[in-house]
Amino acid sequence: MKKLIFLLLFLGTTISSFSQEKPLSDEIQIQNLVQESFDVLFSSYNLDQLDRFYTPDIKILENGEIWDMGIIKGILENAKKRNSGERVNKIDFIETRVDQNMGYTIYHNYATFLKDGEVTREIHWIESVIAVKTEDGWRIKNLHSFPAADK
Repeated sequence: MKKLIFLLLFLGTTISSFSQEKPLSDEIQIQNLVQESFDVLFSSYNLDQLDRFYTPDIKILENGEIWDMGIIKGILENAKKRNSGERVNKIDFIETRVDQNMGYTIYHNYATFLKDGEVTREIHWIESVIAVKTEDGWRIKNLHSFPAADK
């Protein structure tokens, strides 16, 4: 009986250890960081989450402007006040690389804006992100964005 209990415990432990998920690669973590940052910050305007996605010294290069954390907060606050409808983000990653505690990704960013279920605007950017690994996980340090030349 003791052998049977031991065998069942051993099998249960072995099976549960095999069924645990592998940790996400750094590349996937950076891609998730980018997607979630747009969904949480630029769609939900949840300013309380800025530190979850950005380093304190973040710089966003947007259409010839340089945005720091203060400017980003102001832009998001104004967008939240306008409440111009829903924004749906679609990110198509081109390349993501990691070298120790720094990584980058290049991607197409598509935003569809809806009001009362109707598409009011669609925008396509090409962007790149530099991310750094911190004690709290990956954070965006630099984002460079420019409109894509759609044909």
